[in-house]
Formats: sequence, C-alpha cells, structure tokens
Amino acid sequence: MSCVRCLRGIASGVEYSADEPMNLDPVDARPVEMVLDIERLAAEKPDQQWYDPGRRDMWRFGGLMALDVTDANDARHIVSLGEGATPLLDYSRHPLAKKAGIELALKEEGKAHPGFGANPTQSFKDRGMAMVVAQARRLGLQRLAVPTQGNAGDSLTRYAQAAGLSVVVAMPDDTPTPILGNVAAAAFRYPDQVILELIGPTIREAGALLKEKYIARGWFSVATFQEPGWRIEGKKSLGLELAEPAAGESQWSLPDVVIYPTGGGTGVLGMWKAWDELEALGLIDSRRPRMICVQSAAMNPLVRAFDQGAADTTALPGDGTLAFGLNVPGGVGHFRVLEIIRASAGAAVGVDEADIATELTRVWNDTHWWISPEGAACLAAMPQLLDRGLLRRGERVVVVNTGSAEKYLPALRHLLE
Repeated sequence: MSCVRCLRGIASGVEYSADEPMNLDPVDARPVEMVLDIERLAAEKPDQQWYDPGRRDMWRFGGLMALDVTDANDARHIVSLGEGATPLLDYSRHPLAKKAGIELALKEEGKAHPGFGANPTQSFKDRGMAMVVAQARRLGLQRLAVPTQGNAGDSLTRYAQAAGLSVVVAMPDDTPTPILGNVAAAAFRYPDQVILELIGPTIREAGALLKEKYIARGWFSVATFQEPGWRIEGKKSLGLELAEPAAGESQWSLPDVVIYPTGGGTGVLGMWKAWDELEALGLIDSRRPRMICVQSAAMNPLVRAFDQGAADTTALPGDGTLAFGLNVPGGVGHFRVLEIIRASAGAAVGVDEADIATELTRVWNDTHWWISPEGAACLAAMPQLLDRGLLRRGERVVVVNTGSAEKYLPALRHLLE
C-alpha cells in the first residue's frame, strides 16, 4: 500500500490526516503537501523493489507515489490512461547548445513517441489530474471543480469521465479553440457529468466564480494547490523520470539545469519533492539542478518578485501571452516556488512574446516537433541565461515542453507554415 503518512502545511508545518478531504492549510491559507514515510518504504521494499522500469506510465514508481499501483487496494482507485514515461529528446543540434557546448535535451510532455508512455491530452497536466482523480475516488468525492487556463480543465474532464466522476470546469472564453472544444464537446454529450463555465480574462476570475457558485454547494476544489497536495504528487513523477537511470544503467542522477515554464508552479514543487525523497532513499546526493522558471514578459509575477527579492508574488493584471498556460497573474504557491529557485541558485526570467513566436517557428522548421508555446518560451530564454552565466559549458540542461502545439491551433498555425 501507499506509504503516505499525513498531510503537512508547506509553510506552517502542521500535520493533518491524509484520509480527510481538505483544501488550503487552515492555519495560514497556504498549500499542504503529502508526506511519505520513506523509512518504511525502504524497509518494506528494499533494493528499489518499489520501482518497475518496465511499466510505461508514471505509476511505475510504485510505493514512492501517493498511491501504489502494485497494491490491490490502492490500484482500484487508479484510472491510468498511459500518462507519464515520456521521452527525453536529444536537442544537442540546437544552435545555441552547439555554440555554448551544453548537452541540451527536451522533455516531451506533448506528442506521443513510439516505445514510451503518452499523456492522453498531450499535456503534463495529465500527471497531476491522474492523481487528483485517483485520490478523489479514494476519499469518495464525486464532484470536482477546477478553474483553468485550459489544459488542466481538458485533462480533468478526460480523467473524470473515465472514472465516473462529475466535474465543473471554468475557463476564459479565449482559451485556445481545440482545448475549449474538447471540454465543450464533453459538456454537450454528457451534461450530467461535465459543466463548462466561460469567464475571464484569467484563471483568477474563473476561480472566483467557482467559489461563489459551486464550492459553496459542495463541489470540491481541485484548483492549483487547493487540493491537498495531489497535483504535486502527480507532477512529482516528472522529477523522478528526470532522475531515473537510463536503459541498461543503474545510477540515478540529475541534470545540472532544468528550464521550466511556470504558471502556478506545482511542477516545480513536485520535482523538488521527488528529489528530496530520492535523496532520503540514498539514490542521489544533496546536489540539485538550477531551477530556471520561465514566464512571458507580458505576465511575469515570479520574475518581478525574484528580481525585487520579494518573498512572494503580487498579482497584477497583464496583457496576456501566446503561451496561454503562463497567463497566471499570481499564485498561492508562488512563495515556495521562489524559495526553490533561490535554494537551487536558479532564476526566474521573462521572455518577450516576439521571441516565443520566433523560437516556436525555428523549432518547427528545424525538427517538426509540435512543441507548445510554453516550451518555446524556455528555449527562447537560453540567450539571456547564457549571458547571465546560468548555463555553462559541459552541463546537462533539460527544457520541459509541457504540451503540444496542436492544442493551440488555429492561433499558432501561421507560425508553423
């Protein structure tokens, strides 16, 4: 069975039962996380018996996940659609990588590749929502609500339908057409199971609508960081995959730098938590990658806070960005994202909208990879990262591409022609 010991306030340190549904920490209205009993896991499944590298989804990490797919009681709650186990694509031919002498790879969370797992909605959000739905089933929750910039709502809709749960999704009405269309089609076909609310211009207004109209009527919020650490646990699998041994090898290791497009930031917390747990198991040491959190200059709360030396972000309106998943003006977990950036000697950087578009076109012409604008933003950040000495010759650098350009058509079509 899972080795989850309790929930714990990320800031307060107060512990709570993992068997009672809760949202933010009642002490300080900040997020909570799930705490695993790593000593118990090591004792019960020594020599990495919890790890099944032959399994092609995120559940191959077994007891190191918040639900253990190898345990019959846990497994009955899991609805796996193949999420995770995505490829790490060599991109050493990138012009800047070649010039700077860095070993560049792209973690592909969007398009499927033969021989690997595949996120069913072509987004890294599937990792978090697979865990959300599994934990909701474990606790007997039937009605879930999420505000979203798009991909999280698409993902939750897919998993909730597969699990027989009901969901209400609130998103801006300018959400990319393919994403909005997926949720709208589900709401049309299954009106008793899927409700779509359109409100904007950002996720903040969507969250306010849900709080007023649905949460008060008993729907359970699974907004970013509002659920009790479930999304962190799902996204944690991304960090585990970046560390796991390559085929035919046994040594766990980490890249020198991870460049990550950051909206709410659950992925940053998830990866960091994964590495702390691997260190506790004795599989890696205390060294960590420099965490580079990339945002658009048009919507950059983390960049402002980092540059100002602030402990948390301040939500301000912005112009919006082509990288729709980064259209997040502030976040309840941003204080922890900033702590992680600083602890890793990393940075939060902003890139111009024109540079995101240019890099998306360049990558398409060079590789025909369907990277998302968020992934393109990370590659577009490389010139300033090199100028600032945050990327160094000989280092292993991973850019996380969080989705597929297909989900942003027709808005991106002109950039791919």
